[in-house]
Amino acid sequence: MEQQEDKKAEKKKKILLIYPPSPVMNREDRCQQPTKELLVIPPLPPTDLMYMAAVAEREGFEAKIHDYSQGGNFEQDLKDFQPDYLVVNVATPTFKSDLGAFTVAKEICPNIVTIAKGAAFLTVAFEVMYFQKDLDIIIYGEPEDTLKEILQGKKYPDILGIYYRDDLRVKFSGARPFIEDLDRLPFPARHLVDNNLYRRPDNNKVQATIKVSRGCPFHCFFCLATPVSGAKVRKRSPENIVAEIRECVEKYNITNFLFWSDIFNIDKEWVMELCQKIIDSGLEITWSANTRADTADEEMAAMMYKAGCRLVSIGVESGSQEMLDHIGKKITLDDVRLTVRIFKKAGIKIYNYFVIGLPWEDEDTVEDTIDFAIELDSDFISFYTATPLPGTKFYEYAQKNKLINSDTSFSSAYFYPAVNTHNLTKEQVFKLHKKALKRFYLRPSFIIKTLVGIKSFEEFKNYAKAGINLLLRK
Repeated sequence: MEQQEDKKAEKKKKILLIYPPSPVMNREDRCQQPTKELLVIPPLPPTDLMYMAAVAEREGFEAKIHDYSQGGNFEQDLKDFQPDYLVVNVATPTFKSDLGAFTVAKEICPNIVTIAKGAAFLTVAFEVMYFQKDLDIIIYGEPEDTLKEILQGKKYPDILGIYYRDDLRVKFSGARPFIEDLDRLPFPARHLVDNNLYRRPDNNKVQATIKVSRGCPFHCFFCLATPVSGAKVRKRSPENIVAEIRECVEKYNITNFLFWSDIFNIDKEWVMELCQKIIDSGLEITWSANTRADTADEEMAAMMYKAGCRLVSIGVESGSQEMLDHIGKKITLDDVRLTVRIFKKAGIKIYNYFVIGLPWEDEDTVEDTIDFAIELDSDFISFYTATPLPGTKFYEYAQKNKLINSDTSFSSAYFYPAVNTHNLTKEQVFKLHKKALKRFYLRPSFIIKTLVGIKSFEEFKNYAKAGINLLLRK
């Protein structure tokens, strides 16, 4: 009898961490976007859940991760796994359906502790906790240390960064400071996911996301980076990043990477050191990163290429200087032109982002943006429709100026407009969005340049698929 009790005591507790059933979408807190309608945006692996799962495993838990947007049976998994804890990434575009996962979980596992995380709670955490009785905890802020203390069994009032229920009263334990030393976090638990599901959109090779830093000081009008990760840029050490890269190469045979950051190249010395460490490691990898349009130079770009960087994404946002000034971007069109020239000279491909449908947008400013995109002639481009996600300055502005109402939907975030501008209806913005994509991608010069640059049949298939999707858009 005593032996049986000892075995029960040794039994590991279980935690299930999920992206709930939904259309395929990226659920990184800064970028909550369905990917089906976006031409060159691949689904990203659930790196946030992999970090949390690694924390749970350190605490002795048996962890499982499932991205149900890629398939699977959530109810059956609950029955089979019988987790003690459930963590759900809740996103604004799928907010209502995501919350339904907690009700399902409580019906199947009545004693389960249900936990939500996500930027969707920046503005509505209290209300959700009050009305969603099947939800036990909302993690507010960076989740890793908070989850660790939850799993350690600390009393809720002693755990910073959570909303919880004390009888019928909803309480907030207080804000948790951001993690200063990112090197102390465990590497993401990639052994718990099918890495083959997450591939580059051009050559279809498996791609891992490596989070190299957190935080952004610029707090752009439409962006969640600063509200989610703070204004201070907290960088991992180059040695720590290279160690994770090595694990991916040697353990998972992954050699393609997205270096995820809110702003990659703000610190030249750090970028140069990281690139040198990658070169010295002897690891033959290919990677991409994001950049601002005013923080790069030829020396940095050349070093990035030497270390394996083959693509940079640049948040241009608009081809109208007036629009850039409105949103506080703090760059000029000439900054963009110079940065594009620098990276092209280094042999690095360019992926430019633009946003159409910000509050002051009119047909002329959209035309300026299309013309500027064509002038830059980058290798890839995304024209997003402006989406005032809760937590952004854009959301506050849209509320104040009555651009948001009870019918506002974020279900097609960044594809179909969520709000009108002061000058254009949502339908007009969407029409201009489609026009922008076709004018850029269906240029004969762009098509010829793309075909000449294709290096494999796999690339040809992926480009052809994107082209057909573009032509079929109504």
